[in-house]
Amino acid sequence: MHHFIWDINPILISFGPLKVHWYGLLFAAAILSGLEFMKWVYRLEHKDESNIEGLFLYAVVGIVVGARLGHCIFYDPDYYLAHPLKIFAVWEGGLASHGGGLGVLIALYYGCKKYKTNLLWLIDRLVIPTALFGFFVRMGNFMNSEIIGKPSDLPWAIVFERVDNLPRHPAQLYEAFSYLLIFFLLTYIYKKNYKKLEPGFLFGLFLVLIFSARFLIEFVKVRQADYSLGIGLTTGQLLSIPFLLVGIGFIFYSYKKHYRSK
Repeated sequence: MHHFIWDINPILISFGPLKVHWYGLLFAAAILSGLEFMKWVYRLEHKDESNIEGLFLYAVVGIVVGARLGHCIFYDPDYYLAHPLKIFAVWEGGLASHGGGLGVLIALYYGCKKYKTNLLWLIDRLVIPTALFGFFVRMGNFMNSEIIGKPSDLPWAIVFERVDNLPRHPAQLYEAFSYLLIFFLLTYIYKKNYKKLEPGFLFGLFLVLIFSARFLIEFVKVRQADYSLGIGLTTGQLLSIPFLLVGIGFIFYSYKKHYRSK
């Protein structure tokens, strides 16, 4: 069986020492699309847009710093302890969604205090473009031929020639398109119901959908951590479980609040 061969250069354009990476371009697209989405949300709900860029900056910094530190700490601590300056090389890839989730919550806590914005109201809406952010990041991983899947003979398996000559699950694409589908689903639910949704529902649903997808796709991924847990679950799966439980908790919280208000 012939499989699709993937061997694209991670560097899009070079200008002497200056290099533009596909990952960096997609990362920038993720940030810009997220900002435009939140501007649309504010206009739809007739909110004051004067603070949106400041709050969005808090969110971006929280996601990037948290995701990068999460990757370095959870998945490859020995390498980054030996090469600490590589922690700042975000354009080379290596962002952990679990760390990004924690980072953005911490950053927005302080951002909402500064701009006097309801934290849960903002998070309920910000999680929607965050799913789109995940799509762009995983497409960046695909361009880098990283976060690859296990060997497979399925007809859609891909040979990542920069890695080896084995056909593999395109795990990055599984995640990317799962996140894109979640983005459209959350957008649809939000647009139809934003006037009556209880606080916390979209946040909880986002956590459940994103980390369920992540948990399942981990079964076909090559192990990302540079160590073995020896328990049959990957680091990514173990880290996903608390987020899943928190998501279920917020969904129950919103339903409880809904029925109490009747």
